Amino acid sequence: MPLSEHEQRLFEQIERSLAEDPKFASAVRATDPRFHAKRRMIAAAVFLLAGMGLLVYGVAISVPPLGVGGFVVMLGALAFGMQAYRRGQTTDLHAVGGTATRRTRSRRGGLVDRLEERWRRRPEGDV
Repeated sequence: MPLSEHEQRLFEQIERSLAEDPKFASAVRATDPRFHAKRRMIAAAVFLLAGMGLLVYGVAISVPPLGVGGFVVMLGALAFGMQAYRRGQTTDLHAVGGTATRRTRSRRGGLVDRLEERWRRRPEGDV
């Protein structure tokens, strides 16, 4: 249902007032999952490079456990980076200053999630 002109004007006025509030903007930015995901991906890249360095150094000085450790660090950093990337792609809604959240269902939901979705989409006239 589209908004009336009066509702649209009120909505735009609320948006402008919220955009001008620096405290609100910093609170929203602090709860933005993309902000945290970007930091985590940068940390993962640093650990990936450190793991590569350990691997090369371990091979160069002929210490196999050091090379294996570098490889393990690389794998962990890669997994951490992929997880951060996926979390940055989701859309979480947070209440500013509160604890209420709503997560969207992932495409790889389980059987129960798919059945619940079908139940919600069923035609109401057949009952």
